[in-house]
Amino acid sequence: MHDFADILTQLDDRLSRIELALSSYREPQFQKEWYTVAEAAEILGKAPFTVREWCRLERINASKRPSGRGTSSEWMISHSEIERIQNKGLLPRDL
Repeated sequence: MHDFADILTQLDDRLSRIELALSSYREPQFQKEWYTVAEAAEILGKAPFTVREWCRLERINASKRPSGRGTSSEWMISHSEIERIQNKGLLPRDL
């Protein structure tokens, strides 16, 4: 049977690991209203290509805006949509 000191030591070690894991989690330093595909990909831990495909396939709610690079537009993802993806996941596929 473990004595009380052993249990406290195990709990302290576990708490230290949890604190270390939480300290490595990066929260954006400021909240933007809209994010580019690259910014959203970094926040979500995905490749920009993946996020762009989610936009194209309507798996996330995103809008296009003029990019200043010719006639093409770039996808923009709202902060609330990024939070929704983190909490609830992608929208269902249209079949």
